[in-house]
Amino acid sequence: MKKKKYEEHIEQLALQLVEMQRWQVHTGRRIVVLFEGRDAAGKGGVIKAISEFLDTRHYRIVALTKPTEAESTQWYFQRYIGHLPAAGEIVLFDRSWYNRAGVEHVMGFCSDTEYQRFLVQCPVFERMLVDDGILLFKYWLGVDQQEQERRFAERATDPLKRWKISPIDIAAREQYKAYGDARDAMFKHTHTDFAPWHVADFNDQRRGRLNLIRHLLDHLPERKIPVKSLKLPKLKHKPGAEKLRDPSLWINAAY
Repeated sequence: MKKKKYEEHIEQLALQLVEMQRWQVHTGRRIVVLFEGRDAAGKGGVIKAISEFLDTRHYRIVALTKPTEAESTQWYFQRYIGHLPAAGEIVLFDRSWYNRAGVEHVMGFCSDTEYQRFLVQCPVFERMLVDDGILLFKYWLGVDQQEQERRFAERATDPLKRWKISPIDIAAREQYKAYGDARDAMFKHTHTDFAPWHVADFNDQRRGRLNLIRHLLDHLPERKIPVKSLKLPKLKHKPGAEKLRDPSLWINAAY
């Protein structure tokens, strides 16, 4: 999708996302959105597109690093519970508890017993979230291996994107099929009527973002909240320039 066309569509969706947040704050609803997918699928990009114009006081992005030594001794879901939303919040998980069904399982970071336990407990955990009133959305961002390799190559040569490639990403490149098998097993055990999976084609990232955001908005409850027009009163004096008692505090302008 061409950039100009994408920007036209994303602007309209951004207005609806702001409307969604206004409804959410007004009603106190809680929303959790999970973004899963292969490395370089585009999770960070779609999260930025969703959050760009939202009020920072009412959304959070959660992207956890590997568990600490203490966390590794806890119940697996425990460290995620503290990041769940309060009333009027939306939480966007850049990878989530499904790490256990993906990278931890494929790369051998958990035992088979822990993996099997996760597949059994996960639907129960999500049932509890939904029953408590949380609106839970689970998205898998699909990308072909050829396109994934193109993005890896771009990241490897771009100093602004080099940080996105980790040693685990490099090791996982040889496990494309294994990750696909793990994804299918994950869907089989955790795709439920109360917390279904939704797969978005992200071979075209711009089109993928638009489709995912459109889907998210379409599957929320009716969210129309009356908005009063805002008219600023006239100032009682002529607008003035920014003046400081100590002009030396200004930085030296480089541009």
